[in-house]
Amino acid sequence: MLRTKGARGGTSSFNPPKGPPAGAGRGDRGGQIRAMNKAGVPALILLTDSILFSQRKCTVDLASNYKLPDMYFFQVFAEEGGLMSYGPSDADLFRRAANVDRILKGAKPGDLPVEQPTKFELIINLKAAKV
Repeated sequence: MLRTKGARGGTSSFNPPKGPPAGAGRGDRGGQIRAMNKAGVPALILLTDSILFSQRKCTVDLASNYKLPDMYFFQVFAEEGGLMSYGPSDADLFRRAANVDRILKGAKPGDLPVEQPTKFELIINLKAAKV
């Protein structure tokens, strides 16, 4: 039986801001992080799209400059200098990509099992944690 009564009590008043802050343009990563810092946002938890992934070094550097603890979905962000990442193991995801090989060899996609990640990794950048 899952018990959530105690867990819900602590989060009922927690309402983190979502999306870019007012006054910052969509592509203005520096302005967004500056506005979040000014608004007193205590940390960044960023999910990744292709644009953010391509600008990961800039994003990580900005978070570091404003001393905002940052957490990402892909471990490459922690390797670039971010504080931490938590997400599926990259090696495990690549291994699961073998289904593409099976399809190219003639297997019907509908006959293949749907696989979800089973191995997750928490990466903490100790160098960034000391800053």
